[in-house]
Amino acid sequence: MNEDLRSLASDVVDKARALGADEADAYVRSGVESTVSVRMSKIEKLIEAGARSGTIRVIKDKRTAVCNTSDLTPKALDEMVRTAVELARISEPDVYAGLPDKEDLATGMGAALQLYDERIESLGVDEMKDIVLRAEQVAFDFDPRITNSEGAEFGAERGLLVLANSLGFCGSYPYTAASFSVAVMADDADGKKRNDYWFSAERMLHRLADPVEVGRRAAERAVRKIGARKISTREVPVVWDPVMTARLAGAVAGAASGEALFKRSTFLADREGMAIASPLVSIACDSTLPAQLGSRPFDGEGVRTRRNPLVEGGVFRQFLFDSYYARRMSRRTTGSASRSGDAITIGDGNLVFEAGTTDPAEIVAGVHEGLYLTDLMGFGTNLTTGDFSRGAAGMWIERGRLAYPVTEINVSGNLNDMLASIDAVGTDLQWLGGSAAPTVRMTRMVVSGL
Repeated sequence: MNEDLRSLASDVVDKARALGADEADAYVRSGVESTVSVRMSKIEKLIEAGARSGTIRVIKDKRTAVCNTSDLTPKALDEMVRTAVELARISEPDVYAGLPDKEDLATGMGAALQLYDERIESLGVDEMKDIVLRAEQVAFDFDPRITNSEGAEFGAERGLLVLANSLGFCGSYPYTAASFSVAVMADDADGKKRNDYWFSAERMLHRLADPVEVGRRAAERAVRKIGARKISTREVPVVWDPVMTARLAGAVAGAASGEALFKRSTFLADREGMAIASPLVSIACDSTLPAQLGSRPFDGEGVRTRRNPLVEGGVFRQFLFDSYYARRMSRRTTGSASRSGDAITIGDGNLVFEAGTTDPAEIVAGVHEGLYLTDLMGFGTNLTTGDFSRGAAGMWIERGRLAYPVTEINVSGNLNDMLASIDAVGTDLQWLGGSAAPTVRMTRMVVSGL
């Protein structure tokens, strides 16, 4: 299949050039996805679906058009290419349109990245079903107050991705991924339902967490919300659990987008090489880590991927660019183009908020009164100004211990001050799909309640 799809992608590019395109690239994917969903110990859904898709991007006189199809027959591909070339002729010109510079293209196909697990090829429905049934049952057995389930689901996929362009590049790599999750509900004393979940996601089947661990974590997270209280408004230290820290890193990565820089819609504008955070903070986007979900040998334009440090020791190092915004800003692509359907956007590979040196228990123990943040809700992050205000929930800390759950609160601050106020970073780095983060503590945030 590899050689067939590589030939297909190259042929699509050649056809576009023959029809008058100055530049072209073709993006082809073929794969199989399997899903098993259960709820209350009964199977709700079994799905196995194959999918094939092709996308052509053509550039003619700096005019760009993109077309795609799920039909990879010669007739359908011919029609897709003709349509794209015709649309390019009537689109608006953009002097920054174009493929990446040839010298930036990947030369190796990342065999050392371990992106494919042959074990997933033989993964059967019964095995997937057993994993999620076991995880759900463990959650029910954890505590009698776990009385309902929102379901447990296992998903697996395997496939091949091919990218070819008119610069002579043709790259491909096989990929796999597997994940499962369980979500349960606990009964509060006053009849309120408290729900939460946990999950595991990996490229390699053997790296998935044990179903016992996932079921237990889901139940623990739901049960700890029982008896949640409201609190009065105050300014206190806030400890972010690893899931929340990963979301904080995501906000930094969003602000570090070259598109945001071009639009002047980021609080990081004009701050490269400057301290923006505590010296304890280091965040990187790294697509070269073996067997991780965000790893890939080349980006959505065929550019070789790399480790891109965003923050090192509190200092903001760089923005992330695809080739388009790199040209607009007189920069160079960082191999950060992400491709999905018609769109090429700036992605972040594996986003890692690097671990520190403090035990997470010590981080909590060092707080006399404050919030252990476990949930953020809604919208309220302004990456242009750095203003941050989100609905939240978590555990209230008293005298260095988690005392009781709190809900219907809001946490607010400004990302500039929040990042600078981090005074502890945990050793407990957790991988959460394509991101990883530890526990961190901020000295002050406003927690709004009653």
